[in-house]
Amino acid sequence: MYLSHPSGARYRPPMPSLTIAIGNKNYSSWSLRGWLALEHIGVPYREVVIPLGRAETRALIAEHSPSGRVPALHHDDARVWDSLAIAEHLAEAFPDPHLWPDDRTARAFARAVSAEMHSGFPALRESMPMNIKARFPGYGRTPASLRDIDRVRALWSECRTRFGQGGPYLFGRFSVADAMYAPVVFRFRTYDVSLDAVQRAYQGAMLAHPGMQKWARAAEAEEWTVEDDEYPDIRA
Repeated sequence: MYLSHPSGARYRPPMPSLTIAIGNKNYSSWSLRGWLALEHIGVPYREVVIPLGRAETRALIAEHSPSGRVPALHHDDARVWDSLAIAEHLAEAFPDPHLWPDDRTARAFARAVSAEMHSGFPALRESMPMNIKARFPGYGRTPASLRDIDRVRALWSECRTRFGQGGPYLFGRFSVADAMYAPVVFRFRTYDVSLDAVQRAYQGAMLAHPGMQKWARAAEAEEWTVEDDEYPDIRA
């Protein structure tokens, strides 16, 4: 792409110093977390989408991520290959969007709920894989996944009640915590998880977020499929 300089000359603009490698947008929940934090800060970046579950997937990911997993962020000389670490890096490198709450108590709580999502909820992940295009009402309910669902609902309610003043997100203003729970917002829609008024309002605000809508549109347009995530009845 070439742009016009005020002098009349044409020039090629420099490539963004940020590149993020991600998996399929319909399925890759971890990719969504890192990508949404990056998208929200509003800086130019380059996106590399790697289809998952193919013979060439491992080699393609290895070009970007030493862990063999996505997402992976390259920012100048920095390489970051974990969703929460990407969000932390972006919060430090781009402080103006305030990706963490300003208040120390709220910030500590936001870090805790983000870390809990990062390390927890294995049954929810296994029984209700992210599939943005699909609708599987009633699927994926196991005793363990129901416990995870109850915990997520409780966290959303507590965050909104204690810290949600000043905006529609978990801590009022959009934060890393919202990026971490973004795939669950899509999961709860796909599997028709019941929510109370506070939780439902939060889900609605997240689904209306421009970054979430951009991701969902791209997911809907994808032609790739991952069969394990298309047949939830084997996990139900």
